[in-house]
Amino acid sequence: MPAPFHSQPRIGLALGGGGARGLAHIPVLEALDDMGLKPTKIAGTSIGAILGAAYASGRSGQEIRQIVLDIFADRNSVLSRLWQLRPKRFADMFRSGPVQFDPERVLEVFIKEYLPAGFEDLEIPLRLLATDFYGCKEVDFESGPLLPAIAASIAIPAVFRPVRHGDRFLIDGGVVNPLPFDGLRDTCDIVIAVDVVGAPVPRTDNGDINMLDSLFGSSQILMQTITTQKLKLEQPDILVRPPHDTVRVLDFMKAERILDKAEALRKSTKEQLEKLVKQPVEIT
Repeated sequence: MPAPFHSQPRIGLALGGGGARGLAHIPVLEALDDMGLKPTKIAGTSIGAILGAAYASGRSGQEIRQIVLDIFADRNSVLSRLWQLRPKRFADMFRSGPVQFDPERVLEVFIKEYLPAGFEDLEIPLRLLATDFYGCKEVDFESGPLLPAIAASIAIPAVFRPVRHGDRFLIDGGVVNPLPFDGLRDTCDIVIAVDVVGAPVPRTDNGDINMLDSLFGSSQILMQTITTQKLKLEQPDILVRPPHDTVRVLDFMKAERILDKAEALRKSTKEQLEKLVKQPVEIT
């Protein structure tokens, strides 16, 4: 049985970026629910920003799992939603190279109905990360409208257009901080970090590396390098990583399979967390 509320440790939860592999965050959320624990603060990057926002809004891990499965259950339904995202004008298709989606519009079509309007409407404090493209630095969001902040955090180059925020252009937060557990230690007793970056996956036909595989794979290598360096300086109390697999960044239609393969994370997270929760916590 969990300790009384006043003596429970303050938990910080960092949900990293990694595209479709990020659905592996969900079993970790369910592990917290199983134990009757709620994070004191959540930090999210890219796909971690979406799932972190949903969890911070008060939805359970099980609810989030069902939403994901419902969205990606039917390929035709997904294609219908993607059709809504097509450029409205023919000229826009060739304006600046390959077509890029508007990330905020993608969120409106797929998940807006499941999220509150602003950070102030969340039940758990949330910090979302994006990257200032020209400023070459991290940008944090903790207040204001929620959807534009998530849009900036998920704006993977080549897939999404950068998000304009004031006089800045923002892209995927994973470019500068793929596993945002830093800063949580200041207000939390236990820090849980979920690293879902993964690694480049070779094609079964042994053909050349195509443009998107090259772009996404290079990003994964870069994000792994950043995370490795961060972990040399500071360690979360619990570091969760899905097993190596063949999931690619945009494999969201494999949602059920990804969740099934990540199910072991639910048990391992609980086992590690139970050991830490039983330790005495200094109340401040």
